[in-house]
Amino acid sequence: MRTTKQLTGELGELLVVRRCACPKCKRLKTLRRLPTNFKCADIVCDFCGYLAQVKTSRSEKIDTPPQTILGAAWRVQKDRMDSGIYFPLFVVQINSKNVHSIYYLSADLQRPDMFIPRNPLSETARRSGWQGFVYNLRGIGQSIVRLV
Repeated sequence: MRTTKQLTGELGELLVVRRCACPKCKRLKTLRRLPTNFKCADIVCDFCGYLAQVKTSRSEKIDTPPQTILGAAWRVQKDRMDSGIYFPLFVVQINSKNVHSIYYLSADLQRPDMFIPRNPLSETARRSGWQGFVYNLRGIGQSIVRLV
């Protein structure tokens, strides 16, 4: 059974795949969803191999990008950052009427201080010790671009 958050995330990925051209090769209808739990990427261009992350949230304010958005596993992200690897980011916002916006942040405009580790989950949590992170999008100004 999929949770509401998982369904929202899947919807965001589908919206990017259906509405956006590949930022690298500029082709339409070449973006595809990757399997669930693929590390650090959610979509791939089946023409040029471009990889990107998609993060989706529900918000009534879709005309401006969110200031923060939950990321995924911190250790995986940190290992890639330490190696100088950043993935482009699509941010999808969906309101209660299912109207949406899609924003894009290029990998080369991301900075280490945008990634804020969260506290590890408690010992009583189902995934004890797991640690996520938050994307801090405050202060990035025109770096994030609205596509849709």
